[in-house]
Amino acid sequence: MINLAELGAMPSKDPEGNWSISFGICLPGITFNKGYRLKVRLIHELDQLVRGIEPKEFFLNWQNGSALDLWNATVALTSSGPGHYGQEGNYLYRFELTRDGREITFWFGDPFARAFGLGTLSAFRVDSNSQPFAWSDGGFQVPEVDEMVVYELHVEEFNQDFDGVIDQLDYLQGLGVNVLELMPVTKVKEEVEWGYTPLGFFAPDDRLGGPDGMRRLVDGCHQRGIGVIVDAVYAHAHPEFPYNVVYDTSGERNPMMGVFAGEFFSRPGTDYRQEFTRDYFFAVNRYWLSEYHLDGFRYDYVPGFYDGPAGQGYADLVYRTYEYSKTIPRFHASGGRSRIIQCAENLPDPQGILAQTYTNTCWQNGLFDEAWNMAKYRYAGERFAHLLDPQFVGYVTQYSNSATGDSFPVAPFQYIESHDHSRFITQFGIENETDLLGQPYGNRELFYKMQPYVIALYTAKGIPMLWQGQEFAENWSLPDWGIGRNLFMRSLHWEYFYDATGKALVRVYRIMGDLRRKHRALWSRGFFFYYYDPNHLQRGVIVYRREAAATSTQPAESFVILLNFSDSAADVWIQWPSAGQWVEQIDVATAPKPPLNISHDGEWLPVTVDSNYGAVYLKQ
Repeated sequence: MINLAELGAMPSKDPEGNWSISFGICLPGITFNKGYRLKVRLIHELDQLVRGIEPKEFFLNWQNGSALDLWNATVALTSSGPGHYGQEGNYLYRFELTRDGREITFWFGDPFARAFGLGTLSAFRVDSNSQPFAWSDGGFQVPEVDEMVVYELHVEEFNQDFDGVIDQLDYLQGLGVNVLELMPVTKVKEEVEWGYTPLGFFAPDDRLGGPDGMRRLVDGCHQRGIGVIVDAVYAHAHPEFPYNVVYDTSGERNPMMGVFAGEFFSRPGTDYRQEFTRDYFFAVNRYWLSEYHLDGFRYDYVPGFYDGPAGQGYADLVYRTYEYSKTIPRFHASGGRSRIIQCAENLPDPQGILAQTYTNTCWQNGLFDEAWNMAKYRYAGERFAHLLDPQFVGYVTQYSNSATGDSFPVAPFQYIESHDHSRFITQFGIENETDLLGQPYGNRELFYKMQPYVIALYTAKGIPMLWQGQEFAENWSLPDWGIGRNLFMRSLHWEYFYDATGKALVRVYRIMGDLRRKHRALWSRGFFFYYYDPNHLQRGVIVYRREAAATSTQPAESFVILLNFSDSAADVWIQWPSAGQWVEQIDVATAPKPPLNISHDGEWLPVTVDSNYGAVYLKQ
């Protein structure tokens, strides 16, 4: 089992005030008695580019008999010669491997590094005044699956760094968001990168604000009742990831990288048949949950490390992570279950991954695909209505394991945009203007056509997910392939928020987010589609109910939702489920519609729905 306490770079200070650094790294199969020698090269950050100041070099010792071939050494930070070595501050380090006096790997980083510096260099900080981070989230509880509204964002594109995201948390909360999904935040090599070719797994990228910035963001989210999950890229790594470099150059059997269930393009894949791989990524999960108070993971490209519901890859990792999370108070839920968020990107079989593994959420493109078809071909489809009810299309609502006794609610993410595709508004029309890659922008003047889809997202069963900027009609296009997809910075056009188009669309998101937050019927499992009137669909209208039964402390709730995807207003006859007064909620504060007084259960009464809009009626 991997012991993180003896791995990485660990500064310590003795009673006399002298600093030393303990280095530790596991290199299975790389041993002293095979002729290998390992040294660490260490330099103060302020000296790294100064002519005449070279890194200090120290040999590590191989621990004979250690299960994972541990190499370690403790190095004194004693001032000597020119430069800042021995002084407090940031230090950079890398390793060099030789065999029989011959260079094998000239440069590789630390696969257990807790911080990074320039390029592929690992890092640590020496600071007498450093204090443990003062967490203030002791009372935070992770939202239940049914209550979640997720916002996916790329930190740099959204607002530069972790502190920039903190600046916008109140804004996100106003959209009804209570979970952030961060695209990968670990170290990458390129200056502009989505993050899906990690160089390391234990540290947030220094360019985003590093470990302290990550802690500030999570703590700030928890103070507002917002959970945080990150994209966990566990199926592949950058070619310069240490375990790629060392074993490619040495020729020894790689304990971690290889071919498993699949590979991601030409990049090396992780091999979960090997115990070291399984332990490594479980150690990564434990570290992020404990060190950064993370609330879960969105596992990228699950088919690349999934070998069945009882396999050694994905299924084993999410099970072990779930069991570990039971020890952490913010995940505690009734019946001893955990609320940890474990989201799978398994697009070939999202229903199966929820039914058969310790996964409580998943990405799935069902609603996305149908929304794009409807937008492109200008129709209202029955399939769209059925996809608003995931249970109808084959999703379970509960995962149960008879062997362990574990059981917890599950639901898929529902979205019309994600980072993998162009913005949704491009389906309605494009402008003549293009970006630097020649990609066209969507016509934001057609924002109003998005409105019924927004209302659908917030009133559907499942978990609504927004992709950064869709709420003010962000409108860039994404190439189908090439480096322009993920190596090109697309910073949000925050100026869109302030124009007439942005304000009009954000208004709808805020109203719907507020309704979703306040009314449990909108995140209940109660759903009924008014399928029996084909005239609805022919006129571009979809109608359904959302309901929650009364409890010992809460009254019953009932909504009727009408979506008009056409360019004409529509008078729609509805059989109202129960007698009483029904009040439309979207425009109740600005342009209230007359309430509907239903005299008896099942009464038929027409409602007018504006074009490219919707109506949400709540029984009083």
